[in-house]
Amino acid sequence: MPLQETSGNLTTDAFGGGVAVVPNYIEDVFSTWLYTGQGTGVSQTITNNIDLSTKGGLVWLKNRTTAYNHNLFDTARGVNNRIFSNDTLAQLTTAQSLTAFNTTGFTVGTVDNGFTGSGENIVSWTFRKQPKFFDVVTYTGNGTAGRTIAHSLGSVPGCIIVKQTDVGNNWAVYHRALATPQSKTLYLNATDAAGASNFWNSTAPTSTVFTVGSPDVVNGNGNTYVAYVFAHDAGGFGLTGTDNVISCGSFTADGSGNATVNLGYEPQFIIQKLSSGTGNWETYDTMRGWSQTQIKQLYPNLASAEGGGAATLFYPTATGFQWVGGALTAGGTYIYIAIRRGPMKVPTDATKVFLPYIYAGNGGSNRVITPPTNSPVDLMFGRGRTAGNNTGWYDRLRGKGDSLTSNTTAAESVQASSPEGTLGQNNFTVDDTYGFLNNNGVNYAMYLASRAPSFFDEVCYTGTGSATTVTHNLGAVPEMMIVKNRGTVVAWKVYHSAIGNTNFLELNSTGASTTSTTIWNDTTPTSSVFTVGSGAGVNQSGVAQVAYLFATAAGVSKVGSYTGNGTTQTINCGFTGGARFVLIKRTDSTGDWYVYDTARGMTTLTDPYLLLNSTAAETATLGSVTTVSTGFAVNATILAAINTSSATYIFLAIA
Repeated sequence: MPLQETSGNLTTDAFGGGVAVVPNYIEDVFSTWLYTGQGTGVSQTITNNIDLSTKGGLVWLKNRTTAYNHNLFDTARGVNNRIFSNDTLAQLTTAQSLTAFNTTGFTVGTVDNGFTGSGENIVSWTFRKQPKFFDVVTYTGNGTAGRTIAHSLGSVPGCIIVKQTDVGNNWAVYHRALATPQSKTLYLNATDAAGASNFWNSTAPTSTVFTVGSPDVVNGNGNTYVAYVFAHDAGGFGLTGTDNVISCGSFTADGSGNATVNLGYEPQFIIQKLSSGTGNWETYDTMRGWSQTQIKQLYPNLASAEGGGAATLFYPTATGFQWVGGALTAGGTYIYIAIRRGPMKVPTDATKVFLPYIYAGNGGSNRVITPPTNSPVDLMFGRGRTAGNNTGWYDRLRGKGDSLTSNTTAAESVQASSPEGTLGQNNFTVDDTYGFLNNNGVNYAMYLASRAPSFFDEVCYTGTGSATTVTHNLGAVPEMMIVKNRGTVVAWKVYHSAIGNTNFLELNSTGASTTSTTIWNDTTPTSSVFTVGSGAGVNQSGVAQVAYLFATAAGVSKVGSYTGNGTTQTINCGFTGGARFVLIKRTDSTGDWYVYDTARGMTTLTDPYLLLNSTAAETATLGSVTTVSTGFAVNATILAAINTSSATYIFLAIA
């Protein structure tokens, strides 16, 4: 009899034999999802792939456009029952608010409750119940100190947030990182510093229960309560079941109001609060805008609309997060809940992580384009298919509309006055202000990639001027790395495993492979870090850099090389349905960066190519590179440049 498998649980076979564990992944238990309200009378279903119907959990909704309450719904209290993190009000039961918890998300009703308003931008944060991540518990108080409340977290809680639901009262917050946490509390609905309390009966929580005292805030006789219970560095996730995905910690700002926090992973979401003094609770996430050039904040204790904009004060890193520019209270202590960025699963379907897409420009402003994908896009690059168009690169981690152009050596263009290139939930915005992405009458080819283990990762880092290692989260050895100095006019640098760690190529150039010790420091990247030398193109002191990392993911992507034979040859990438995107560059001599894709055509009847390093118009061929079931084929008879006899080539192919 085969082993049975249950999500995240240990099971044995019928003979009491071996143990199977189905891995847990952060993308299955947490989601930040952005949507636009459709107005009164229109019900909306949000498909974020979080199973609330059978697993249970919490949905937290906030209007970003207008000042409305934070609305919290959970499966323990049931649909239509909402409480407000910014208010002491008791639970409100409102028909047609949140009307269903689904196996793939949730449904909001037809009445405008602050999260359905027509044209208004809404954010939802969904927490699914899962051992070592999150739990929801309801209970009835008995007024007796020492009351224990059972939970199913399976680890010692890092944070517990309790709200009385039958009458109005404060939100009580236990946090493990407070000094003597069992004797202290914070209020989620207030700005107060952490203060002494007997809410937790001076008793630390355990992996099975937490304890409350006698105050009405947490244990009034006959009163009803809900508790949201968060884990801390409990493991339980990833292939080995040892990866942490949630941390409840603290940090102290230095005398200049700066701080660097090491979580051991890149976060996607954080709630933080100054615990040593008065101050708002603050919530940040990478979907709304949390990057080196943009920050968008909401305050759980306030009904105010989303604030923030262009900033370089607070941003995630590959291993945690960083505050710079003196934005914090000097010497102040802060507590936080941080959640790891996903996905954690290695993709098996390339269509879930990459899409070649074409559209026609119309010359308009603030045009939102929604391609046929439900996956959040992390990187977008592409260009107009006619002559004179730059190839623009945009990504979520660098921030709203900040563009790089791979056909030039130009520094990053920060487009604060234009939304061009802004990445939304599963869409992107184009604008004719800068003329890159929406010129009237111009057809565009755009390539949309999602970060995923063993496929693609991105790292933003600041140069040191001397050889150093940079941490990444690709989860595999990078085989191709594209690096750009964001603040200086300097060429793009490209690493490829086929040319080795002593050589580099330039994405903006036709040049052959060049040898240098100052680019990769003669060091091959590993599954956790890559090395850069002292060269300004990859490591100028004090200047922001960006690196795009690619690897071979079985059946999804292939980073490789081939030697030209002067006729026709098939490049086997291990695919089953053929390549949808191919990037080719000759390395032993000069040669352009050729791009082919199935959106424009990769057949013997239509097979145009674009050049990433040039503004030249798209050139039509009749089969110079065509898709075949295992990968792609190159034909020197049609275009000698991509298969010259004895020439060496590198490629990136995506299925």
